[in-house]
Amino acid sequence: MRAEDFERIALAAGREDVRMEFLHGRIGVKAAADGGHAEVIRWVTGQCLQQRPDLWLYAGRGLRVETGREGRARADGVLAPDGSFAGQGEWAAPDRVVMVVEVTSYESDTDRRDRDEKPRAYAETDIPVHLLIDRDSCEVLVHSEPEDGQYVSLVRRPFGKTVALPDPVGISLDTEPFKAWVR
Repeated sequence: MRAEDFERIALAAGREDVRMEFLHGRIGVKAAADGGHAEVIRWVTGQCLQQRPDLWLYAGRGLRVETGREGRARADGVLAPDGSFAGQGEWAAPDRVVMVVEVTSYESDTDRRDRDEKPRAYAETDIPVHLLIDRDSCEVLVHSEPEDGQYVSLVRRPFGKTVALPDPVGISLDTEPFKAWVR
């Protein structure tokens, strides 16, 4: 399937309670986030605003990803300078993105995409930092240094620890509150 065909299907679906993605040639459906998921994104947004007011965490932003930008991912959060997506459509160029944030959900299809497919797609796109907040294992994973389609650096920290997000993000993230937003 071509990316253009996927975009027509996603537009036709047009439901607010599901979000469609297209990674590595396959369509995926992402259900609406639960309350804990929303709280995690709210907390990360606040931390980013306090420490990096020059950047904004855009929630649910669609990005053109993968080698050749043929994939379509809807990240839970996209950290980029203010105004980075002005004039762009639903699926934006990732050129100014400094970090993507994904929060695991409790459905198997989305879970697999968050842990396996998206890190690879974001690395292929050369997005500097990918933050995965894993609510099953109660840890954060910081992928950085994309090289040849993969992240060569991975830092894991359990919830409750502060994690340093490397440059170009350059903030410290307190993960203690995440403990309250897991099942």
